Amino acid sequence: MFKVFSQSDVGLVRKSNEDACQCGVLSESAAWAVVCDGMGGANGGNIASNIAVKKISETILAGYREGMDSAAVEQLIASAIATANEAVHSMAGNDISLTGMGTTVVTAIICDSIIHVAHAGDSRAYLISGGEMHRLTTDHSMVQEMVEKGDLTEQEARNHPQKNIITRALGVEASIRIDYSEIPAPKGCSLLICTDGLTNYAEESQILSLAKEFSGRELTEKLVALAKSAGGGDNITIVVLEDQAI
Repeated sequence: MFKVFSQSDVGLVRKSNEDACQCGVLSESAAWAVVCDGMGGANGGNIASNIAVKKISETILAGYREGMDSAAVEQLIASAIATANEAVHSMAGNDISLTGMGTTVVTAIICDSIIHVAHAGDSRAYLISGGEMHRLTTDHSMVQEMVEKGDLTEQEARNHPQKNIITRALGVEASIRIDYSEIPAPKGCSLLICTDGLTNYAEESQILSLAKEFSGRELTEKLVALAKSAGGGDNITIVVLEDQAI
């Protein structure tokens, strides 16, 4: 049986929250979530992330059926993200004040003991199971490309002045390229999805340490507090999907 928890906080520096998220339970053996971190203009980031979350949520809730095979789930997620991309891109094209707006996206469905996850940008998904945490996404960012080329270490990337420049986002172009993967979901596991307002201010070891000690609502609150204690310079959004199978 799944339980889902979410928290979004403006942080300590920003005046508005440009993150957005939605999550829910689809059945006893299925749950879903979407997390977006918007960007662009005075209002653009907030608008982009909220439109994307709304469109993706609507598509998943209208299209999910018990017993869907993996190909059908992948198609549902791809369709949801494409619909959201079209909506954000169209609105940006029709309002000069919103030109260039976009948003990161992580969309996940867990069903039949499989995690289906798609993303674009630098928001992340982690699998927590058996006292370990594994990152399921690779940032689409300039510094990540530099790390992969060997030009930067992971530690140097954390403090790089261009760490917020992402190379893929929803809504910026007429079409979007996403990374999609399927991962087995061990019994009793948790899926943590978050924006970079957490990961830029907390080490993965710190996140895992809290996940070992806390769960559910308390875990989301502790993670937000951790990011704030390290400066809280960005909006912080966290979603946790917990498989509470004994």
